[in-house]
Amino acid sequence: MSWNRNHPAPEPAPRTRTAESADGTALHIEVHGSDDAPALVLSHGWTCSTRFWDAQVRALSADFRIVVYDQRGHGRTPMGRVSTSALADDLEAVLRAVLAPGEQAVVAGHSMGAMTIMAAAGRPALTEHAAALLLCSTAASHLVEECTVLPGRRGGPRTRATRAILRSPLPLGPVTPLGLPVLRRVALSPAATRAQVAACARIVHACPRIPRAAWAHVLDTLDLTESVRALDVPAVVLVGSADRLTPPVHSHRLASNLPDCRGVAVLDGAGHMTPVERPHAVTAQLRSLAAQFLVPGHPESPAPQREEPPQRQEPPVPEGPPVRDGAQVRDAGEKETTS
Repeated sequence: MSWNRNHPAPEPAPRTRTAESADGTALHIEVHGSDDAPALVLSHGWTCSTRFWDAQVRALSADFRIVVYDQRGHGRTPMGRVSTSALADDLEAVLRAVLAPGEQAVVAGHSMGAMTIMAAAGRPALTEHAAALLLCSTAASHLVEECTVLPGRRGGPRTRATRAILRSPLPLGPVTPLGLPVLRRVALSPAATRAQVAACARIVHACPRIPRAAWAHVLDTLDLTESVRALDVPAVVLVGSADRLTPPVHSHRLASNLPDCRGVAVLDGAGHMTPVERPHAVTAQLRSLAAQFLVPGHPESPAPQREEPPQRQEPPVPEGPPVRDGAQVRDAGEKETTS
């Protein structure tokens, strides 16, 4: 899909804005692309910043208005209070600041950014402005219990050790060659390039230690299951098959609870940082959702297809190989299955 193939490339520097959240926190927002193009709103995850979406901004800003913002305590947004309710407040403030009344956008989130969307289920601004959702590499509950960064069986010592590591307020220090393999193990995959690992390291190490630890406490006790059941917006769930922080079992649980899930895209061999590690696949999903739900009359838009929603199941849902019942996306040598 192309909104306007003759539209000139946007200026390299984004237009910056500030939105005030419900508690007065000033949220840093960046807008890329033409103001009259269809809108995509992208919400980053824990320990990241607006830079996390650089690949999607480069690929899409000639055709779309791309809105990215720093979550509280990250990048150029001060911390304020930390809670899932505050995340939802922030997303509402951003949507109201950048979209006209009644204007809709594809809203996407990665990890904690997708949890932000879940927390905002039923909120007036999300109901008004979200045409479709992309939920990348995320979970609604049991994050620490299901995390497989450390070896061992689920529960007991592994859960306690994982909790202690994630909640640690110790500074990460500068990016060093010794630390890169650790980050690869935690957040990427053996298939990630050195440049991708280094880019993620620069973003993650820039996150201050106090917000990092404070948000880890929130994520440890997270349970947004009921919010997911109220998230009645067309949604695609995306996850890497080698994701250790939010393994695919979470994505299948989400699919079973979402009222209007259009599919689960499993990226073969990808780790947690899917927008960085598999940028073409994430970009393709954003383009597809925009084509179907923002500009359905566009000549490149596929005919909207309504898949049968996954049958609702109560967790735990056993993790297994995805069932191929939808379109496959193969982009730049990446293998993606839809189940």
